[in-house]
Amino acid sequence: MLAVIMRIVRWVMGDETGLRACYEATRATARADDPNGPPMSMRTWRALLTSPTEPAQTWFVPGDTPDSILGLYHLRLPSLENRNRAWLWLEVRPEHRRRGIGLSLLRHAARQADAAGRTVFGAGVAQDSAGEAFARRFGGKPGLADARRVLVLARQPCGGLAALRSRAAAAAAGYTLVSWTDRTPDEYLAGVAAVHNAMRDAPRDPGFEATTWDAQRIREELDDQRDLFGTRGYSVAALHAATGEMAAITQIEIEPEFPAWGHQQITAVARHHRGHRLGLLVKAAMLEWLATAEPALERIVTGNAASNEHMVAINETLGFELLEPQSRRYELAVPDVLAA
Repeated sequence: MLAVIMRIVRWVMGDETGLRACYEATRATARADDPNGPPMSMRTWRALLTSPTEPAQTWFVPGDTPDSILGLYHLRLPSLENRNRAWLWLEVRPEHRRRGIGLSLLRHAARQADAAGRTVFGAGVAQDSAGEAFARRFGGKPGLADARRVLVLARQPCGGLAALRSRAAAAAAGYTLVSWTDRTPDEYLAGVAAVHNAMRDAPRDPGFEATTWDAQRIREELDDQRDLFGTRGYSVAALHAATGEMAAITQIEIEPEFPAWGHQQITAVARHHRGHRLGLLVKAAMLEWLATAEPALERIVTGNAASNEHMVAINETLGFELLEPQSRRYELAVPDVLAA
């Protein structure tokens, strides 16, 4: 299997022309492959490429002019958990597909991953898409299916949210709610880390190491990242009244450039506090808060492993509907790509 020989250039910090060309290529890909999905701002794109949370590199195939590219990939190299893996995001502009660009980029990425000691690519692709066929072509193994959903706020029945919150609150006697915007208050750092660690029992692919959180990591990988991305962050947490222990949390972020879209981040309940409808309670409280705090908000998008039946049930109770296309996680062995 031969790849077309073409020039592949690394994007470097300060190259504003290349940054914008990559962004425009990503927007063109989204318009073709995910027309109903949320938009992404230039600031978010810049933050994705420059985030210091783990080593990363971005490469692209230049077009005929300095401000155009045909395709690109972004490679992230986890530095704590999953150090045998590399996360790969590869895109080719729709009008330049089926010309060997994707193959050349994939092989190039495999060489970079191999040089960094990585043996596995992790990637997400739309189900039943050309991207999924491309992954299977190189021996990609399908993993968890993701279920992406969207809540259209205008479709919520009048009084329905208040009724859901009331029922959840009745089951959550002995718990109180707290909320904050943007950076985590010092007094809640340890609790937020503990509830994030509750996600360690969420569905995941075999061999995938769950993230281990502590207060410093919450600061560096959540609070500092939110500052970098420039998003507005909202958090609602449930505290166990008798002990003061944080029992549940939900977080949503909004890009100021696209305030009609909310992006659900974590929703988690600590194992020994489950069974009190805390997940539904914090999410319902969040929606009531956003109704006044974000008047331009129209939709909230969320994603879960399709096998996470508990969280899927909560989202469906709140009125979230499937947002196509759905995606599936794939793993590709780096040596297999190099040998293809």
